[in-house]
Amino acid sequence: MNQEIGKYLIIIGVLIVLAGLAVIFWGKIPFFGKMPGDIKIEKENFTFYFPIVTSIILSILLSLIFFLINYFKK
Repeated sequence: MNQEIGKYLIIIGVLIVLAGLAVIFWGKIPFFGKMPGDIKIEKENFTFYFPIVTSIILSILLSLIFFLINYFKK
């Protein structure tokens, strides 16, 4: 029981560190958030931005990561 909690805490810690690194380096990744297919509407006093392609790619990457964590957990 205690070993399982420890494993989960380590996994959560690693994910938090990865999220922190992503926030720090987000602006330095040239294509991320500005991919073809992302929707950007600009009017005079209004800007709407919906990164749909970026969201799909993030979803695929996170699904792969969680699949691998689950696969190696067994």
